[in-house]
Amino acid sequence: MTNTTPDNPENVQTEDWAGEMGQKWLKNLPRFEGMIEPIGDALLARANYREGESVLDIGFGGGATTIAIAEAVAPTGKVMGVDISPDLADAARDRATKAGITNAQFTCADAATVQLKDAPYDRLCSRFGSMFFEDPVAAFTNLHGLLRSGSRIDLAIWGPPRDNLWMMEMMSVVKSHVEVPPAIPRAPGPFAFEDLEYLNEILATAGFSDVSVDTYKGLQPIGGPEATPQEAVDFVLGSMAAGRLLKEEGDDVFRNASDDLVALFEKHHVTDKGVMMKAKAWLVSGIAE
Repeated sequence: MTNTTPDNPENVQTEDWAGEMGQKWLKNLPRFEGMIEPIGDALLARANYREGESVLDIGFGGGATTIAIAEAVAPTGKVMGVDISPDLADAARDRATKAGITNAQFTCADAATVQLKDAPYDRLCSRFGSMFFEDPVAAFTNLHGLLRSGSRIDLAIWGPPRDNLWMMEMMSVVKSHVEVPPAIPRAPGPFAFEDLEYLNEILATAGFSDVSVDTYKGLQPIGGPEATPQEAVDFVLGSMAAGRLLKEEGDDVFRNASDDLVALFEKHHVTDKGVMMKAKAWLVSGIAE
C-alpha cells in the first residue's frame, strides 16, 4: 500500500504466494474468482484480444483469464500463463484440460525473472497479479524482454484503499480487535500501485510508453455472488491475512471480530446478490517500445 493517511488500511505482511497464499486461493477459488470476475471481464473487454495473437498472462490464479484469452485468440493464437504458486499451476492445467482448451500453457515461475522459450509474445495481461513484485522496475523490465516491440500490456490493479470500501471497512473492524502493522509506502501488496504516477515511473523506466488508464467502479461481491454475511466472513477470515492475525490473538478475539464482521456485512447484504461493497480498480494499458 502506498500511503499512510489515517484512512488507509494497513499491511498485515507480505503474502507467500508460492506457498500459503496460493493454497488459500486454491481452497477458496470459486469465491475469489466470483469476487473479482466483474473487474476481470472489464479488463478483457478493454484488451479486446483477437484471433492469432500470442499472449502472456501474469499471475493467472485459477486460470480463468488465461482460458478466456485462449478462447479469444483460438484457433491459431496461444496463451502462456505464469504464476508463482505450484498449486494454482496444477489446478489451472487440470481446469484447461477439462474445458478442452488446447492453446493454453501454464508454468510455475516468478514472473520477475522468468525466461520463456516461446518468447517474444504479442500481448501481456495481468488481472491483479502485477502488484507483488519486490523490485517492480526489474520485474517489468524482464517482462518487457518477453514481448515484441509494439506489444500492448493490459493490467488490472486496485485503486486507492479509500475508494475500496470493501477493504477499508473490513480492516476497520479488524483493527478494533488487533494491532495491525503500519503500511509501508509502495510496498508489494494489493495497493502497491494505487499511486498512478509511481506506476507510470516504473513502466517508463522498464521501457513502456503510451500508458492509458480507465477507471472501474462497482460493487464488489465479498466472498462471491450470493454469499451470505456469514459465508463472506468465513471467506475473509479463511483466505486473507487478517484471519491469521486474529487467530494469533486467541479464540475469543477471533470470535468477537467474526461477529462484528457479520454485523458489518449484514448492512451491505443484497438478496440474491450477496455482500455488495464499493470497489475501485485501474485498468492500465501501455506499449512496449
